[in-house]
Amino acid sequence: MLAIDAKLVDGVYRIFTQGGMENSGIDAIEWIKRGADLGAGELVVNSIDADGVRQGFDLKMLEAVLNAVDIPVIASGGAGSIDDFITLFKTLPEIDAGLGASVFHFGLVDIRELKQALLDNGISVRV
Repeated sequence: MLAIDAKLVDGVYRIFTQGGMENSGIDAIEWIKRGADLGAGELVVNSIDADGVRQGFDLKMLEAVLNAVDIPVIASGGAGSIDDFITLFKTLPEIDAGLGASVFHFGLVDIRELKQALLDNGISVRV
C-alpha cells in the first residue's frame, strides 16, 4: 500500500511530509504512477486541503489519481457528512473506498446509517 499526503500548490499536486507541514517538491501524480509501476497494490490518497475541514472529498485530485493508475484508490480527507460519501461514490464510481475518521470518532456520522444511505443510493457496501 502506498499512502500519499497531497496538496495543490501552483496548479500541481505536491507530496507533503512531516504531518503535512513540509512540501517535498515532488509531483504527487508522478510519484503515485511510480509507486504503482513499482508494485503498490493499492493507494490511500489524503488531500491536505480537505482533511479536517469536513466539506467533502477533493474530487478533482481523486479524479486525477484515478486517471493516472489502475490500482485500487482509497479517498481520505474531507468527509463531514453522509452526503459527502454519497457524492464521492456517485461522482467517482471507480473509487474503491472512502475513509472517514473524525466523523466516526466524534459521532457525526453513524456507520449503520451511512451504510444504509449508500445502499439506498445504489452504492454497494460491505455488510
